[in-house]
Amino acid sequence: MIISKVGKSMLSKSVSFNARRLSFLPTLQRRKKFLIKHTKQQSRLYSQDLQRNEKETIIKLLYNIGSKQEAEQYLRQFSSVESQKFAVIKVGGAVISNEIDSLASSLSFLNRVGLYPIVLHGGGPQLNIELEKAKIEPQYNNGIRITDAKTLEIARSIFIKENLKLVEALEKLGTRARPITGGVFIADYLDRSEYGYVGQITGINKDVVNASIKAGALPILTSLAETPSGQILNVNADVAAGELAKVLEPLKIIYLNEKGGLINEETKKKIDSINLDEEYDHYMAQPWVKYGTRLKLKEIKELLDHLPRTSSVAITAVEQLPKELFTDSGAGTLIRRGYRLFKFNSLDEMDKNKLQKRLQLNPNSDFISNLSKKSCKVYSDESYDALAIVTQEKTNPNAIPFLEKFVATKTIILNNVIDNIWKMIQKDNPRLLWAIDDRDENKAWHFSRSDGSYTINGKTLFWYGISVEEVSAAIKDFAATLSNTNTTQSSSSGRAFTNVSRNFSTFARYNQYNQYNNNAFSISSLLRRQYSTSTSSKVALIGARGYTGQNFVSLLNNHPYISLSHVSSRELEGQELSGYFKERIKYVNLKAEQMKEMQKNGEVDCWVMALPNGICTPFVQAINEGQADKSLILDLSADYRFDNEWTYGLPELGDRESLRKAKKISNPGCYATGSQLSIAPLLPYISETPTIFGVSGYSGAGTKPSPKNDPKFLENNMIPYSLTDHIHEREISYHLRKTVNFIPHVASFFQGITLTVNIPLSKTFKSAEIRELYEQKYAGEKLIKVVDDVPLVKDISKKHSVKIGGFGVHSSGKRVVIITTIDNLLKGAATQALQNINLALGYDEYEGIPLE
Repeated sequence: MIISKVGKSMLSKSVSFNARRLSFLPTLQRRKKFLIKHTKQQSRLYSQDLQRNEKETIIKLLYNIGSKQEAEQYLRQFSSVESQKFAVIKVGGAVISNEIDSLASSLSFLNRVGLYPIVLHGGGPQLNIELEKAKIEPQYNNGIRITDAKTLEIARSIFIKENLKLVEALEKLGTRARPITGGVFIADYLDRSEYGYVGQITGINKDVVNASIKAGALPILTSLAETPSGQILNVNADVAAGELAKVLEPLKIIYLNEKGGLINEETKKKIDSINLDEEYDHYMAQPWVKYGTRLKLKEIKELLDHLPRTSSVAITAVEQLPKELFTDSGAGTLIRRGYRLFKFNSLDEMDKNKLQKRLQLNPNSDFISNLSKKSCKVYSDESYDALAIVTQEKTNPNAIPFLEKFVATKTIILNNVIDNIWKMIQKDNPRLLWAIDDRDENKAWHFSRSDGSYTINGKTLFWYGISVEEVSAAIKDFAATLSNTNTTQSSSSGRAFTNVSRNFSTFARYNQYNQYNNNAFSISSLLRRQYSTSTSSKVALIGARGYTGQNFVSLLNNHPYISLSHVSSRELEGQELSGYFKERIKYVNLKAEQMKEMQKNGEVDCWVMALPNGICTPFVQAINEGQADKSLILDLSADYRFDNEWTYGLPELGDRESLRKAKKISNPGCYATGSQLSIAPLLPYISETPTIFGVSGYSGAGTKPSPKNDPKFLENNMIPYSLTDHIHEREISYHLRKTVNFIPHVASFFQGITLTVNIPLSKTFKSAEIRELYEQKYAGEKLIKVVDDVPLVKDISKKHSVKIGGFGVHSSGKRVVIITTIDNLLKGAATQALQNINLALGYDEYEGIPLE
């Protein structure tokens, strides 16, 4: 253990101080134990401080790779899922041979910020060397190494050796790692007569990987597989990585090689990206795509065909791994399924009703009929989710084409389709004009794709591919059109463009319900892996200072369709909101009258009340006076949980259809949520009053200082409180329509709740029968996990689900003990709030919620 000079000094002083107290101890033995105990405690504390400081330093280093916003965004995203769902990283054998120190450093870097990549390595180059020594010539068939018994023997020896080499390199850097050379991949012979001891993976044993991560060690895997009878088989590492990714569905799938990507062997240049739907057949037909490269592309295509369309695979170099993970632009070669794109040379070739719907045109709009009067080219994907319209005057074939419309959905933007369509436009139109509003936040994107621009009266004209004389004429026409405020359309033949003043915002965007958002998408969304920052619903958070408010802000930061418009806190007024990156927002201190006016003006789609109990009524009244039921109100306090005019928001036990129609939602309490979910499946069989023993982390006691949220007071301690008539006891009883006893406690951990629920039964049950009742009740519920074992509170912290297990049945068969864990700040508050808001505003219930 390393202790800084300051740490040593403080440790010395602490030990000295404690030593002076030893004279009060009766025996030398007790003095010795006391000294050893306190020395260990101080050492542990300083070690923890060092680890925290190291993590903070590494995070700051990430800011230098891209930006602070990018680093924090990706760290938050990666930390929001279970550890095994972060990344599968396949490491080429050449990387281990030549770059093992850099590899170990990069993996340790990730681990220091709390991430656990699953590493699977190959050993092809090392195997070829050993085969040459053994005078065995490598044989391949369709890119697959033919493996006889001797080759398999050498391969196994190489894989184990290289595996231990990487594990030792990690351990030297202080990063715990576990060698896993078998037990993960279950396989049958691919074709023994043709390939020998080569396996086709039929199953994945995740438990081996999970056990390593749970123990705090990076899992380092080889691609060796076993048949059910125990025969070892060789499997290509790329294939094994793909099969592992299909099962784990990680956020990131990365292949590390020395070249830093796929290299076009004809041009000798790195391929930046591959759109498989458009380019797979082209690449597979190239003579240089053979052996491992051919197999890699084939396996990646099969992998991505299995995963959601938004998934991608990156091939990059070891030294570029942090940039690949923590920046929008990434590094190496990005491979996506992509989208098939089409070009229509006439509107007659298109479904005009579908076109009108996609463009969200008024039924009386003459936009499409006006387009029919011109030569028109439309570029689109199959579903019209991406749409670009370029027109040219029919009467003047020499007129410069004009880009009339360019619209795209969020998914299209995330999958880099925008730039693919732009390439098609450029190919067909060597000259082009287009115009935008000067306030358009995407100006940088337009500038980067133009040869020049001209701005007048708040509008900017762009062009590429035209002569100086044509530029002069276009600018003159542009200025003349803008100056004629009484004319919205120009019909002069020979002009470079028409209808300039009709639509200056070339880009528009619609959400999954085909409702247009007037905000153009952020230019950062055009980068390869950036997340959408443009939204369509505005939320005002009243009382944003507390822990629940902070977690709610974090969830909205990643929501594709909902954004914050206001955050209100008396104590933080004037300060900038941290942890929210869609836009800069400062805390305000909204008064009831201000909220009333905002409601009248329709400035807010949803009001979220994150205030203590008994505080929010005046604000709710003001909103209702502004215009009742115009906006959604969601209250996180207990004030309206017993009011039948409000909808109680526990989707898994309530009526989701009522929530979809609701304008006033009362969010359940944390204890109440976990307790009701614990008891509900057994309601028909309860004979006497259930008893709930609840223990919460001290974040449940709020931010106002008290013994219940004082870590020092809680150290080695647990505090019972509100021994009877706790508000959640009443809430649970009221909504279950069944009286319960509830005894709450607060403990020394920060976040999470564990509930021990004792339920007397009216008939005899077995444990398996009770578990089956719970599985039936919660089948299909994405945020409720029914488990065999007793769930632990440490495993639910920072998770968005509820875990229910235990199912301990008394020997009489007429009493069961259920154990439930829930994060009090997430599913017990912020996550559940977002579920309810999504339902009420018409979005998918789980939009913006990381699912396990």
